[in-house]
Amino acid sequence: MTSEIAGVVFDMDGTLLDNMPFHEEAFNTFAAKHGLPALTLETRKWMDGKRNRDIFPYLFSMRTLTPDDVEQLADEKESLYRQLSKGRLSLLPGLERLLARLGTLGIPVSLATSAPRANVEHTLAELGLRQRFSIVARSDEVAHGKPWPDVFLEAARLMDVAPTRCLAFEDAPAGIIAARAAGMWTIGVSTSYQRDVLEHTDPPPHAVVANYDDYLARDGAWLAEAKDDGVAV
Repeated sequence: MTSEIAGVVFDMDGTLLDNMPFHEEAFNTFAAKHGLPALTLETRKWMDGKRNRDIFPYLFSMRTLTPDDVEQLADEKESLYRQLSKGRLSLLPGLERLLARLGTLGIPVSLATSAPRANVEHTLAELGLRQRFSIVARSDEVAHGKPWPDVFLEAARLMDVAPTRCLAFEDAPAGIIAARAAGMWTIGVSTSYQRDVLEHTDPPPHAVVANYDDYLARDGAWLAEAKDDGVAV
C-alpha cells in the first residue's frame, strides 16, 4: 500500500478538525426553531457525511419541500454553524506535520466533502489551509453524495491520480463506505464516532486512528521512511 500511494484525500468536517460539536449545537438550535427532535447518535449515523439536499427532505418528511425550500433551510442551519465556530476552530493534532511531510514528498492532497461552498471557504480560512487545499471536490457538484463514491472519484480525478492509488481519511460511516467504494485505502478518524462504530462500518476502514499524530506513529510510519528524489528525509 505505502509504495503505491500517489494522492491523499481528506474529508473536511470531523477529519481536518474536531468541529462536530459546533455542527451539533447549530443543528439543535435549528431543530428547536422548526419543531424537529434533537440529534441522537442513530440520527447522526444516518446524516453525517451526507448532502443537505439529501438530508432535509427526510428531516421535514411531513412537508413537501421545493429545492428552494431545501436551500433556504440549509443556509439557515449552516450560517448558525459558521457563527458558532468563528474563531474557535483548530487542526487535529498531527495534521500540520502530515501535510508538511506530504508536501515534501510531492504527494498531492485534496478535499472530498459534503459541506457547502460557504462552509468550505469558512473552515479552510479559519484553519489557515486555503492554499494547502486548492483542490476541492464537493458532493453538491457530483451526481450522488456519500455513501456513493462520486465525490472521492472526483477528488482523485482533480489530482490526476488513480483512485486505487489514493489514501483517504474519513470520520463518518457514510464517508468510509464512499471511500472504500472508490477503491481507496481508507483510514477512519475517531473524532465523531468511537472506534468500534467505525470498525463495524460495512465495509470497515483499513485502520482507525485517533488523530494524525496517532497515524504517523503507527499506520503512517512509512512516511518517515519515504524518500524525496532518492534521498531520505
